[in-house]
Amino acid sequence: MPRGLSERAHQKVLAAATELFASRGIDATSMDAIASAAGVSKATVYKHWADKDALCLEVLLHVHRNDEDLSERDTGNLREDMKAFLAYEPPSARAEIQRRLTPHLMAYSARNPAFGRAWRARVSERVRLGVQKLLHRGMDAGIFPVVLDEELSVALLLGPMMYRHIFGPTVEKGWLAEGVVDAFWKANALNRGKPAAAHARPRSRADRRTKASTTQ
Repeated sequence: MPRGLSERAHQKVLAAATELFASRGIDATSMDAIASAAGVSKATVYKHWADKDALCLEVLLHVHRNDEDLSERDTGNLREDMKAFLAYEPPSARAEIQRRLTPHLMAYSARNPAFGRAWRARVSERVRLGVQKLLHRGMDAGIFPVVLDEELSVALLLGPMMYRHIFGPTVEKGWLAEGVVDAFWKANALNRGKPAAAHARPRSRADRRTKASTTQ
């Protein structure tokens, strides 16, 4: 099959699977139904994906993609950069499909641990690493203590945002992100709201660890 036709078929199947997963659920959607909705043969679907889990994972990667890595954005105000990262909203059509997919995804992952692990590794891990990157920037600038528990900090920052996906989709995301970051700042920031620019010569985490060990 010519490459152009193959790519068009790929995109048609991806679009059909996305809509069916969001409307029917993952368990209730068969590969036959996806092929029929896409207007292709089931053999064409299996030519591109080994099984439904592989197709579902690509759907998730597609709808949860970020057009830019917000953890790399540095405006000079880490507090605002963290809020922007947590409050990120994709274009409205993609945000709506994410909202519809999330309950089905969580239910399917609970019944299919192998798929759940793949989802966390391919999709959720990117978000966790993005938050870690922002925390490291704060530690390097002397805003957060070098002994900050990174895993607990990630959980504290991401937990409320996940809560919104599950229980409170009507909660305004920007408002929630602002409250989450402000609360985290009050609990952990050494400079309690002062801008990072107040630190003329930020030391690396390794340097501060060395200094801490020599003063003990």
